[in-house]
Amino acid sequence: MGIRFILMVNKQGQTRLAQYYEHLTLQERRALEAEIVRKCLARNQQQCSFVELWNYKIVYRRYVSLFFLVGVDNDENELAILEFIHLIAQTMDHHFGNVCELDIMFYLERAHFMLDEMVMNGCIVETSKTHILAPIQQMDKT
Repeated sequence: MGIRFILMVNKQGQTRLAQYYEHLTLQERRALEAEIVRKCLARNQQQCSFVELWNYKIVYRRYVSLFFLVGVDNDENELAILEFIHLIAQTMDHHFGNVCELDIMFYLERAHFMLDEMVMNGCIVETSKTHILAPIQQMDKT
């Protein structure tokens, strides 16, 4: 399957966006997010951006005040996922103009829509910023 979940978390550890591609109960999601936030946010910048937790490999990257965290299968390529995280950040920067935590909070449905355009059933299906943003720009026109 590949990607199991995508999280965006602020520096205080509050989840601002969560997109899951496998079924987890609410209690499992809370426990998973708490453990991920505790492990990833405590690491310094000299440490690598990969953490193994439960049966997932967590790949994360910090952009300004947001942490982008992606949970993948253990056999997934970490560098490819780092590039995917960079694509998410670039796409949101292009749309919002220097994306920040408030953009995610106020335009949560647009952020989810962008992720839906990029990932389907845990597989990356689109990597072109223009193709990802075209439907959103069409919605803005109406």
